[in-house]
Amino acid sequence: MRAAARKSWKTYALGAAAVAALLSSTACGSDGGTDDGAVSPAPSRTASATGTTAPVTPSPAPTTDAPQPTATHSAKPSGSGSGSGSGSGSGSKEKAPACGDQDLSIGTSYWAHDSGQHLLITATNVTDKPCTLYHYPFITFGQDVDSPLQPMESPAKAVATIGPKQKAYAGVKLFLGGEKTKTYESFGIAYQDPNSNDDGSPIDVALSDEVQFVTVGRNPSVTFWNLDRSEVERFVFKAR
Repeated sequence: MRAAARKSWKTYALGAAAVAALLSSTACGSDGGTDDGAVSPAPSRTASATGTTAPVTPSPAPTTDAPQPTATHSAKPSGSGSGSGSGSGSGSKEKAPACGDQDLSIGTSYWAHDSGQHLLITATNVTDKPCTLYHYPFITFGQDVDSPLQPMESPAKAVATIGPKQKAYAGVKLFLGGEKTKTYESFGIAYQDPNSNDDGSPIDVALSDEVQFVTVGRNPSVTFWNLDRSEVERFVFKAR
């Protein structure tokens, strides 16, 4: 009977000690001391390999040594020219000087199926530099060198500037059907120069072997110089 009571007292004592130890452990954990339990550490401010994006680091303030590009300030270096595109200044092309006798070779031909009523004059630049044929050629027949042919109403669309080996054209209306005519085997030609008061005396040009001679009526006329042969044809064949 006493042995059983002693055993029950020991069991009660051990159980009380275990409860006291458990209460002591809980009290220590609530004071914020270190613990080896499974408490999660506080999040780090540094992003891990799979963590969230790190806070943006502010960029350093720009220096004042050079202007920064903005909507109204270009970062490209500015050029020294005005950039107006007006064509003035050293970059613009200078107009070629007027053509002279020494610059040109003159050829003559008829138009096919024309009965010799119109003459085509072809001027070829035989130099290594460009020159300009202004307005219309001064054309004369016979000894009447002071009365060159009057121009047709055919102003050129552009100044006829021709480079080396290039050509320009002019057409002559020689006569109309039924007119009284004269025959010539050559003609005189001179060139206009707006920068000179003296256009020079016409030089005598022999007609080509193809033409040989021309028949000239009472009121011949000439077109303006043109780089486009078809434009010359258009004017010369409608002339009356």
